[in-house]
Amino acid sequence: MSAHSIDGKALAEELRASFKARVAALAARGHRPGLAVLLVGEDPASQVYVRNKVAACEAAGIFSQKLVYPADVEQGVVLAKIGELNADPHIHGILVQLPLPRHVDEKAVLEAIAPQKDVDGFHAENVGALAQGQPRFIPCTPYGVMKMFEANGVDLTGKDAVIIGRSNIVGKPMALLLINAGATVTVCHSKTRDLAAHTRRADILVAAVGKPRFVTADMVKPGAVVIDVGINRLPPEEGGKLCGDVDFAAVREVASLITPVPGGVGPMTITMLLANTIEAAEREAGQ
Repeated sequence: MSAHSIDGKALAEELRASFKARVAALAARGHRPGLAVLLVGEDPASQVYVRNKVAACEAAGIFSQKLVYPADVEQGVVLAKIGELNADPHIHGILVQLPLPRHVDEKAVLEAIAPQKDVDGFHAENVGALAQGQPRFIPCTPYGVMKMFEANGVDLTGKDAVIIGRSNIVGKPMALLLINAGATVTVCHSKTRDLAAHTRRADILVAAVGKPRFVTADMVKPGAVVIDVGINRLPPEEGGKLCGDVDFAAVREVASLITPVPGGVGPMTITMLLANTIEAAEREAGQ
């Protein structure tokens, strides 16, 4: 029996529809939510992500400002602009599209963003708040995954959860959210011994490793909930299509719930960016 596929696109559309009333209410009080997106360089994937984020803001009624810098821009220029945005009352959220060019200190740039405008949730102050179970902003991709669990009635209490990947963007915040939700969490990575021994006992398996079809059916516990955060493009000789970190066709025959790629976690990431921006504006407005 095949697993039920979690439709992230449909859930994202449902949530975005609910955002419009909140944005309209804020705008009526003179607090229209505003998001500034900084793009450094000409990475094709980053350009697509930024374009999609700006379009999503416009559709929701959120003011958006896109700032594009050449790859050789001096770090001081970027930091100065972030300082200006921190002081701009019309901007409630600031996002710096990653990755940055090597000569730009990613940590310094992210820490320059005012914590109350850090809608990506990457500032050390916000990471600490999440670790304490009192988040101001939740990183967008893990936030989206939690919404998917909620919408599909997945009870996380007491479940064995295994995450493959320990990035600051997905793996680590995902682990904190699952711990806060009452799951028992194991984080696996490139140094993990006998990875399959961990994944086979997982009631909840989150793959965020960046390797196409890395998770195979024999690595998955029957009836598990499998969340595929990866997005990879296969080589031309294999069709050049997008695929996730999970071998979807095979794993869906073992799992109970599974996210597809595309159409799973991806649409939720931008949706939760909108949610964080609206929440930032609501806090500023005293709601």
